[in-house]
Amino acid sequence: MSDSMPTTEAPFDPGNDPVNRFELFLLGDGEKKITEIPDTSIPSSSIFTLNKEDHTLGNLIRSRLLKYPFVLFAAYRIPHPLFPTVELRVQTNGEVTPRNAVIQACRDLVSDLGVLSREFTKEWELRKMAGDEEAEK
Repeated sequence: MSDSMPTTEAPFDPGNDPVNRFELFLLGDGEKKITEIPDTSIPSSSIFTLNKEDHTLGNLIRSRLLKYPFVLFAAYRIPHPLFPTVELRVQTNGEVTPRNAVIQACRDLVSDLGVLSREFTKEWELRKMAGDEEAEK
Protein backbone atom coordinates (compact mmCIF):
# COMPACT_ATOMS: atom_id res chain seq x y z
CA MET A 1 0.00 0.00 0.00
CA SER A 2 1.43 3.38 -0.91
CA ASP A 3 1.69 6.35 1.46
CA SER A 4 -0.74 8.39 -0.65
CA MET A 5 -3.61 5.90 -0.30
CA PRO A 6 -6.15 6.78 2.40
CA THR A 7 -6.63 4.18 5.07
CA THR A 8 -10.05 2.67 5.71
CA GLU A 9 -9.15 1.82 9.27
CA ALA A 10 -11.12 3.86 11.83
CA PRO A 11 -9.01 5.86 14.28
CA PHE A 12 -8.85 4.50 17.81
CA ASP A 13 -11.58 6.00 19.98
CA PRO A 14 -11.23 5.20 23.71
CA GLY A 15 -14.92 6.06 24.15
CA ASN A 16 -15.82 2.95 22.13
CA ASP A 17 -13.82 0.67 24.42
CA PRO A 18 -16.36 -0.76 26.92
CA VAL A 19 -13.76 -1.01 29.67
CA ASN A 20 -12.73 2.64 29.34
CA ARG A 21 -16.32 3.84 29.09
CA PHE A 22 -17.27 2.28 32.43
CA GLU A 23 -14.11 3.53 34.11
CA LEU A 24 -15.54 7.03 33.77
CA PHE A 25 -18.25 6.39 36.38
CA LEU A 26 -17.65 3.06 38.14
CA LEU A 27 -15.38 3.18 41.16
CA GLY A 28 -12.36 0.90 41.23
CA ASP A 29 -11.43 -1.39 44.11
CA GLY A 30 -10.67 0.66 47.21
CA GLU A 31 -11.67 3.92 45.51
CA LYS A 32 -13.91 6.23 47.55
CA LYS A 33 -16.75 8.24 46.02
CA ILE A 34 -16.12 11.27 48.21
CA THR A 35 -13.32 12.41 50.47
CA GLU A 36 -13.13 15.40 52.79
CA ILE A 37 -10.03 17.43 53.59
CA PRO A 38 -10.56 20.13 56.24
CA ASP A 39 -9.09 23.47 55.17
CA THR A 40 -7.05 24.60 58.18
CA SER A 41 -6.40 28.06 56.73
CA ILE A 42 -10.09 29.04 56.82
CA PRO A 43 -12.40 28.33 59.79
CA SER A 44 -15.31 25.93 59.21
CA SER A 45 -14.11 25.10 55.72
CA SER A 46 -13.50 21.83 53.88
CA ILE A 47 -12.64 20.64 50.41
CA PHE A 48 -14.60 17.61 49.19
CA THR A 49 -13.31 15.55 46.28
CA LEU A 50 -16.02 13.73 44.32
CA ASN A 51 -14.58 10.90 42.24
CA LYS A 52 -16.10 9.91 38.90
CA GLU A 53 -18.33 13.00 38.76
CA ASP A 54 -18.54 16.12 36.61
CA HIS A 55 -20.19 19.54 36.36
CA THR A 56 -23.69 18.06 36.70
CA LEU A 57 -23.34 16.99 40.31
CA GLY A 58 -20.85 19.71 41.24
CA ASN A 59 -23.18 22.49 40.18
CA LEU A 60 -26.27 20.85 41.72
CA ILE A 61 -24.64 20.55 45.14
CA ARG A 62 -23.09 24.02 44.96
CA SER A 63 -26.43 25.60 44.05
CA ARG A 64 -28.24 23.84 46.88
CA LEU A 65 -25.55 24.77 49.42
CA LEU A 66 -25.83 28.45 48.54
CA LYS A 67 -29.52 28.43 49.52
CA TYR A 68 -28.68 27.73 53.16
CA PRO A 69 -28.12 30.76 55.43
CA PHE A 70 -25.34 28.95 57.33
CA VAL A 71 -23.23 28.45 54.17
CA LEU A 72 -20.89 31.38 53.59
CA PHE A 73 -19.15 30.02 50.50
CA ALA A 74 -19.65 27.11 48.12
CA ALA A 75 -17.84 26.57 44.84
CA TYR A 76 -16.56 23.71 42.76
CA ARG A 77 -13.92 23.18 40.14
CA ILE A 78 -12.87 20.45 37.76
CA PRO A 79 -9.10 20.12 38.29
CA HIS A 80 -8.49 18.65 34.81
CA PRO A 81 -10.99 18.13 31.96
CA LEU A 82 -9.73 14.61 31.19
CA PHE A 83 -10.28 13.28 34.71
CA PRO A 84 -13.81 12.89 36.13
CA THR A 85 -13.12 14.57 39.47
CA VAL A 86 -14.87 17.50 41.17
CA GLU A 87 -13.43 19.54 44.02
CA LEU A 88 -16.10 21.23 46.12
CA ARG A 89 -15.05 23.89 48.62
CA VAL A 90 -17.54 24.70 51.39
CA GLN A 91 -17.34 27.23 54.21
CA THR A 92 -20.03 27.57 56.86
CA ASN A 93 -20.61 30.05 59.67
CA GLY A 94 -19.80 27.40 62.28
CA GLU A 95 -23.39 26.53 63.24
CA VAL A 96 -23.19 23.49 60.95
CA THR A 97 -20.05 21.68 59.83
CA PRO A 98 -19.23 21.69 56.11
CA ARG A 99 -19.69 17.91 56.10
CA ASN A 100 -23.20 18.16 57.56
CA ALA A 101 -24.04 20.97 55.13
CA VAL A 102 -23.07 18.77 52.17
CA ILE A 103 -25.03 15.83 53.61
CA GLN A 104 -28.11 18.04 54.05
CA ALA A 105 -27.73 19.42 50.51
CA CYS A 106 -27.53 15.90 49.07
CA ARG A 107 -30.58 14.74 51.03
CA ASP A 108 -32.55 17.78 49.91
CA LEU A 109 -31.51 17.20 46.29
CA VAL A 110 -32.61 13.56 46.43
CA SER A 111 -35.97 14.71 47.83
CA ASP A 112 -36.34 17.39 45.13
CA LEU A 113 -35.48 14.92 42.38
CA GLY A 114 -38.07 12.50 43.76
CA VAL A 115 -40.71 15.23 43.54
CA LEU A 116 -39.58 16.08 40.01
CA SER A 117 -39.80 12.42 39.00
CA ARG A 118 -43.32 12.03 40.40
CA GLU A 119 -44.53 15.26 38.78
CA PHE A 120 -42.98 14.32 35.43
CA THR A 121 -44.54 10.85 35.54
CA LYS A 122 -47.94 12.31 36.43
CA GLU A 123 -47.80 14.82 33.54
CA TRP A 124 -46.55 12.13 31.16
CA GLU A 125 -49.47 9.86 32.04
CA LEU A 126 -51.97 12.73 31.67
CA ARG A 127 -50.60 13.63 28.24
CA LYS A 128 -50.64 9.98 27.22
CA MET A 129 -54.30 9.70 28.27
CA ALA A 130 -55.16 12.92 26.43
CA GLY A 131 -53.41 11.55 23.33
CA ASP A 132 -55.36 8.29 23.59
CA GLU A 133 -58.66 10.21 23.81
CA GLU A 134 -57.75 12.25 20.72
CA ALA A 135 -56.90 9.07 18.80
CA GLU A 136 -60.31 7.54 19.64
CA LYS A 137 -62.22 10.50 18.11
